[in-house]
Amino acid sequence: MQRFNSLLKHPELNALNTRNQQSQAAQKIWEAIAPAEVTKLSHASSIKNQQFTVYADNSVVAAKIKLLLPSLLIKLQKQECEVTAIRVKVQVKSTPQVKAATPRKLSTIAAQRLKALGHKLAGTPLGDALNKLSKNAE
Repeated sequence: MQRFNSLLKHPELNALNTRNQQSQAAQKIWEAIAPAEVTKLSHASSIKNQQFTVYADNSVVAAKIKLLLPSLLIKLQKQECEVTAIRVKVQVKSTPQVKAATPRKLSTIAAQRLKALGHKLAGTPLGDALNKLSKNAE
């Protein structure tokens, strides 16, 4: 336990802990003043130099926040925050890459039956499509 307590005395960790507490306080204020649909798609970062910094998940949310700036500033003043501006930044979340679908293959029996049905319906659009599909299945 002494090793852990000695780690907490490092100035780097103290600065990180202070920054984390400030960020959490800003987030609580943001959740109190912003509409619920906006808070789901954004998060507050900090209050520095009388600027409240908010990160939006996309440009649509950022535009909505910018439309709400005057009312949000009034709400911040009612919360007794010394803020003169709200800074909105877009921070797009990365999305995982979509895996390419593996092509499905017909069994040999299914391909043979498609071919037989295609010959039976020859001369019709459905028969032509079945013939083409059976050729691709081989």
